[in-house]
Amino acid sequence: MPLSTLNLSALMVSFLKSRLFYLLLPTLIVTLAFFLIPMVQLIIVGASGEEGAMAYLSFLTKPRHFESTVATVLLSALVTLAAVIISTISGIFLVRNQFWGRETLISLLTFPLAFPGVVVGFLIIMLAGRQGLIGGITKSLTGDKVVFAYSMAGLFLGYLYFSIPRVILTIMATAEKLDRSLEEAAKSLGASQWRVIRDVMLPALKPGLIASGAICFATSMGAFGTAFTLATNIDVIPMTIYTEFTLNANFAGAASLSIILGLITWLALFIARSLSGSTVAASG
Repeated sequence: MPLSTLNLSALMVSFLKSRLFYLLLPTLIVTLAFFLIPMVQLIIVGASGEEGAMAYLSFLTKPRHFESTVATVLLSALVTLAAVIISTISGIFLVRNQFWGRETLISLLTFPLAFPGVVVGFLIIMLAGRQGLIGGITKSLTGDKVVFAYSMAGLFLGYLYFSIPRVILTIMATAEKLDRSLEEAAKSLGASQWRVIRDVMLPALKPGLIASGAICFATSMGAFGTAFTLATNIDVIPMTIYTEFTLNANFAGAASLSIILGLITWLALFIARSLSGSTVAASG
């Protein structure tokens, strides 16, 4: 037996007998049982249909899958943009201003974290459904009832509702570390408020913005409960996967779409992590 093989075998035996192996064993078991084995099985199932491995290109070749993928990515991007803008303005204001009821307001802004997606969907129906508050008000004012809970607009509102708490907590934590002296120095040099925001505050907030935006995007991509509750005229990837799996018994199509959804989400998180170091992992 070659010397290199003997050395490798000796190292393996030594590792298996070491304390480090037993410390890592629970992590290895959980990783295998709940990630690697299910993912490998999902990949195998995704390629087991009539199309074979080409099923992984169904998001490009099948009109419904393509439209669902585009709609999901655009919706998640818009939700992320809106959540980051709203949370940045609100977060900086809450960090830099003390007033009566501030803690209560922060609690209310973060309260949606306690709601599952189904409850958020139900709240949107109560707000903009057929018997919702907005419909009642618009009917009394104009004679026409405005109903948008069961459309992409309703889903956007629902996703935004549960995304803001996730973003605002990260933004507030980042804003608390801003060096106010840099802003004062910029102002003393003649910089306008907009230039202070653009050249001083936003660069300092960049890691938090990227991290929270990535988590918001990933959450919106995979959110199912809200979409399921409002799914009258909505076709996003989680609902398409559900339909393929339950109604069409298309296990290969559902599995391949699940892998595509995971890859898109992973790519977004990878890019965000590359741009902001380890902040994304910390915020998740």
